[in-house]
Amino acid sequence: MRSPRQETGPPDLTTPEGFGAFYEDHIDAVLGFVTRRVADPHLAADLTADIFLAAMGSAGTYRGHRGAPVAWLFGIARNVLSGHARGMARESGALARLSGRRLLDDEDVAALEERIDAERAFRDLAERHAALSEPLRAALDLVVLDQLTPAEAAQALGVTQATIRVRLHRARRALRSPGPGSEPQLEVAR
Repeated sequence: MRSPRQETGPPDLTTPEGFGAFYEDHIDAVLGFVTRRVADPHLAADLTADIFLAAMGSAGTYRGHRGAPVAWLFGIARNVLSGHARGMARESGALARLSGRRLLDDEDVAALEERIDAERAFRDLAERHAALSEPLRAALDLVVLDQLTPAEAAQALGVTQATIRVRLHRARRALRSPGPGSEPQLEVAR
């Protein structure tokens, strides 16, 4: 292990030469700090590089009169290691949440696609239903949804049975049509 150079004052971390000398003086100490806390050599090398990158990024905030440079670096190292641990905890939590779920197989995907198609067809039908005129929609709703007979629907609406049959025919034809605006423009007389 190398011993740090005798410093006559705070190192100038803002120049490439100054930071390079600072790096050479403290790499072993930082690497030791990291390897005491991390067992994976690749991770230790990555975290050590991250520590020096963070130190380089905050070199302007370094104040030599506040303590030894290695203490400043160890403070940065603690922050980098804590950030790494938080990231690992988030990743572990996400994996734990996902582990209780199964991945979709081809059959599941096909079932979902069928359901989406059915929902799309329903939305299209609902849009066409909403586009019907009030007399057509009322006749259709009374017969189909409320399950009244055409005679009962005619009585409820105060129209003849022939008028109800015409309205039902037009409503059903409009609902079978592929797009909006397919409803006949003729209004049925009451």
